[in-house]
Amino acid sequence: MKKICVAVLCASLVSACATAPDKISASYTSPLQYGGYDCDQIREEMVRVSAKVREVAGVQQRQAKNDKWAMGVGLVLFWPALFFLVGSDKKEELSHLKGDYDALQQAAIQKKCPVAQEIEAAKLAQPAGK
Repeated sequence: MKKICVAVLCASLVSACATAPDKISASYTSPLQYGGYDCDQIREEMVRVSAKVREVAGVQQRQAKNDKWAMGVGLVLFWPALFFLVGSDKKEELSHLKGDYDALQQAAIQKKCPVAQEIEAAKLAQPAGK
């Protein structure tokens, strides 16, 4: 019984850890919601959403690092450190923002906006593996 309790406690603590931002996938957002936007409005919204993605991803990355640190300290040295794993996980917000950005990209492609070609050119210019 004691082993089961320890296993359940460990599993719940591991699941409480914040996810690294690059491991969070985009939730679906329909590009139809941007159907009334012109190319300039799409570009402006992409800049706004992109800035917010960077901001939230930074918070999520810090939380993931803090959780890893607390988990390591808690498991090795001081188990009360495991209580610090409860934090501000931004996984849902980041997933939604990534979905919005993808929808904006699709809207830009559908409307043949210049920003769509700029994004494609930037993707092609990136080194492989990034």
